[in-house]
Amino acid sequence: MEKDEAINVLDGPLALCSSDPVTGFFRDGHCNTCAADAGSHTVCAVMTAEFLAYSKYVGNDLSTPQPAFGFAGLKPGDQWCLCAARFLQAHDEGCAPRVHLEATHKRALEIVPLSILRQHAL
Repeated sequence: MEKDEAINVLDGPLALCSSDPVTGFFRDGHCNTCAADAGSHTVCAVMTAEFLAYSKYVGNDLSTPQPAFGFAGLKPGDQWCLCAARFLQAHDEGCAPRVHLEATHKRALEIVPLSILRQHAL
């Protein structure tokens, strides 16, 4: 799998999203993406209790540890590369988390308008 160019939504170099916990489609700490990333894990978001509860409610439990997969579970304050469509869904429901624009991959713009990302910018 070849990574897309590491450019953020502001047309700058893609910044680190999180190395603790390690995030990203490639688990490299960045919201890098490629053609195989069907979920477009491109939005670098800061988790909130409200968003984690919402995500669990809609079927993607990010807060419960999954030791078999080396996943400790996320907690409020953790940064994580979210699927762009899930972020947009959370925005539409009024519970979107804050976004680190410099660490959000430009491909997120295929799903989420920049104006919406800016509304939730750190």
